Amino acid sequence: MLIADGVDQRLRQAMQRVLLATLPGLLVMLWLYGWGVLLNLLLTVSGALAMEALVLYLRRRPLPPNLGDGSALVSATLLALALPAYCPWWLPLSAAAAAIVLGKHLYGGVGQNPFNPAMLGYALALLCFPQSMTHWPAPHAMDLLGGLQQVFGVADGLHADAWAQATALDSLRINKSLTLDELFAGNPAFGHFGGRGAEWISLGFLAGGLFLLQQRVISWQAPVGMLGSLFVISLLCWNGSGSDSHGSPLFHLLSGASMLGAFFIVTEPVSGPKAAKARLLFGVGVGLLTYLIRTWGGYPDGVAFAVLLMNLAVPGLERLCLSEQEKA
Repeated sequence: MLIADGVDQRLRQAMQRVLLATLPGLLVMLWLYGWGVLLNLLLTVSGALAMEALVLYLRRRPLPPNLGDGSALVSATLLALALPAYCPWWLPLSAAAAAIVLGKHLYGGVGQNPFNPAMLGYALALLCFPQSMTHWPAPHAMDLLGGLQQVFGVADGLHADAWAQATALDSLRINKSLTLDELFAGNPAFGHFGGRGAEWISLGFLAGGLFLLQQRVISWQAPVGMLGSLFVISLLCWNGSGSDSHGSPLFHLLSGASMLGAFFIVTEPVSGPKAAKARLLFGVGVGLLTYLIRTWGGYPDGVAFAVLLMNLAVPGLERLCLSEQEKA
């Protein structure tokens, strides 16, 4: 019993530090998108905790300490950060429910999930509701009243075209005629190096990720593998600023969910590998798949699908590293 209490305490402390590390990126998102980020967070957290309590009750598991271990709260927070601000209220709730039920308790609960719960919830929401998942707001485009009307479906004549815009990754993917320099100069979705606003959000999550590394909550292998492979493949495939350009390495590192994925998603300890070399290979695979999906796939940002695909490869990566250790 004392051992279990010690494990629960360490898990709670780790989850608390992860939540603390999301604050820099969260604050930048609040500055850019306003109340929509908080509404997402409120909906995903309440939905995840309610579903967690319901499933624990149905499984006849005690609510404390299971409900307070922090794992559901972290999954809900990461999911809220990945969803578009001001999306319909039912979207965060359904995504959170899918993350908790299908991503976690379907396999036995915390410590037994083969897939990242937050990314599973996000991917299912994207596949089921693609239109709602592509309405990202322009920075500083919505006030609280308009946001509440949009979220709860009571907006009279407030169309998405009036406040939403395509992301930089989406604009680049569908671009056929403009050079990269022209996109950065004339498209409001582009900032200095990456997506407008997204580059500052990425730096916020980078700061949080460095904090987690300093606190030894996460190890360096998966983040370095993901960011390193994403940098290398985008550098090798970069053909300048022509109309057929796929973007510079800096553009890919500072756009979309690259930094969020590198420090908060691929480092999830349960669905990822345990061996150090396997974690490095896992990160490399996520980075490569992210670039391939962004460039030639049907979705502008491929982090969620890349992580889920590499989750399937974890047993093989573990066996590969184990066999190499045995040979050595």
